[in-house]
Amino acid sequence: MTAFSGWLRDECDDAWRAAHEDHPFVLAMRDGTLPLEKFQYFMRQDYLFLVDYCRVVAIASAKSRDVDPMARWASLLDETLNSEMALHRSFCADFGISESELAATALMPTTAAYADHLLRAAYDGDALSIAVAVLPCQWGYDEIGRMLERESKAAPGSFHARWAAGYAAAEYREMTAWLRSFADDAGAAVSTARRSELLKLFRASTRYEYLFWEAAWNLQTWAD
Repeated sequence: MTAFSGWLRDECDDAWRAAHEDHPFVLAMRDGTLPLEKFQYFMRQDYLFLVDYCRVVAIASAKSRDVDPMARWASLLDETLNSEMALHRSFCADFGISESELAATALMPTTAAYADHLLRAAYDGDALSIAVAVLPCQWGYDEIGRMLERESKAAPGSFHARWAAGYAAAEYREMTAWLRSFADDAGAAVSTARRSELLKLFRASTRYEYLFWEAAWNLQTWAD
């Protein structure tokens, strides 16, 4: 029997592939050809997104019924706040973008919409709803990191290679494995109606992943 997380992904296969396997932003990262301007746009918007992502994860910890998942969510919060966001600050510093300039980046439409989607899921739902809503992001980057580890043509030391290394880290993969197992365990016994609701959350997040790459690839502004 397919695990719950696997069922969610299978039901969204086309959207998943479009976001995490076939998007030109991801493929350009693999080939080492992504223009610096697009990467800088992505890093600045992703930094702002992660601020709200951390709020979502903190709410999941607070809504957890047991101590172990509470601690796991707290670990994900720590990893995001103190490792992933530090990576963004480091990259931007290399590009001459100060921490204050990074924080003052204007929030673009897709970033705002995606963050709002996750925050609504967090405030309105339980820990399982939050896990399902954030899974396309956490799991998707895990898979992209694995793909880049196998197939990257980027020059060692390039920003393409450095970014890929961050998502190929053992700690990141461990958190992905836990998040999937949490969703699998909690989702195993839900009703058919609840499965349908959770699938809508997962599909929306997967589509937002695609749109986030699109925004960076096209250097989206509010005028667009």
